[in-house]
Amino acid sequence: MNKQLTIGINANEANLVTNRVGSNQFAFGLLKALAQIKTKHQFVIYLSTPPLEDLPKTSANWTYRVIPLPKFWTQWRLPLDLYFHQPRPDLIFSLGHYGPRFSPVPSLVTIMDLGFLKFPNQFTKKDFYQLKSWTEYSVKQATAVFAISETTKQDIINTYKIRPGKITVIYPGYDKEIFFPKQEPSAQPYLLFLGSLRPSKNLERLIEAFNLLEDKKIQLVLAGKKGWLYESIFQKVKELKLENRVTFTDFVPEKEIPTLMRQAEVFVFPSLYEGFGIPVVEAMACGTPVLVSNAGSLPEVIGNAGVIVNPYKVEEIAKGIKLAIKNQDNLKVKGLVQAKKYDWEKSAQKVMEILEFTHYFGG
Repeated sequence: MNKQLTIGINANEANLVTNRVGSNQFAFGLLKALAQIKTKHQFVIYLSTPPLEDLPKTSANWTYRVIPLPKFWTQWRLPLDLYFHQPRPDLIFSLGHYGPRFSPVPSLVTIMDLGFLKFPNQFTKKDFYQLKSWTEYSVKQATAVFAISETTKQDIINTYKIRPGKITVIYPGYDKEIFFPKQEPSAQPYLLFLGSLRPSKNLERLIEAFNLLEDKKIQLVLAGKKGWLYESIFQKVKELKLENRVTFTDFVPEKEIPTLMRQAEVFVFPSLYEGFGIPVVEAMACGTPVLVSNAGSLPEVIGNAGVIVNPYKVEEIAKGIKLAIKNQDNLKVKGLVQAKKYDWEKSAQKVMEILEFTHYFGG
């Protein structure tokens, strides 16, 4: 148990872009937290391209191994390196759905959600079949699996018939240095959504619900980069003649998000499915009331600290928005308490415990 381990981390998911959202954001946050842990173990971070500037810096126990030729990297390039490059790591931990196709050492993977199986038409055919086949293979081949919510864990059990003991839940955290409550009055009241603009975020129904509100002075801000099949969202705004009341910001840098959240009357996140929903926690940490759908993990994430609505019922979304505005003070207090449950450091410590256990005792 006192042996120093060499822990390999497949961190490509954190190294794709600097404008991170979703799975990229999760991978980056957890990687940073692991780099800050005081441990006797060594880390080797496997990448297909050189590390981006904001990744943790090389140190005595933190090194990068860049394996070029990114095509079929996870399926062949990484596994071959694990087999033939010496010394091998004691295990390999993937910060995403795709673990190595084969591995001479124990392999652990991270599953965000199985939304691609629930809404296959919201993915390109290529992305859908890749997610479907590679996720199933990775989960079944892995020695152990991490899920980012209890909801995702249950979905994995039900879909792939995996024994519960093989899966550990590790919640995402948030950056406590920038997401905290602070008085920042806004010149005009607005509702805020933050995330990729795509059908699964249910923004067309949100826009319809917004149009039902009696208060026509309030604005709707849809912040986030355009995703696949985003066009109908913009069309809905034109159809309802809301161009003067709905603002699209495109991607928002992380340092600008806290002010955007603090000034919002309500953070609205009526997704059709979520494996977690990091922006919801960030909003609660800023003291902003939240409204979420009853889909996926969102009720699990907010507990009793927000308003929960049926994402398919436009009138219910509108009533929920009004309820959140009416109960802002109460929801702010509850949200701040709930947000404290999500901590990158605690999650990283839990990951380390599972990595050590997997090495010494198997999955």
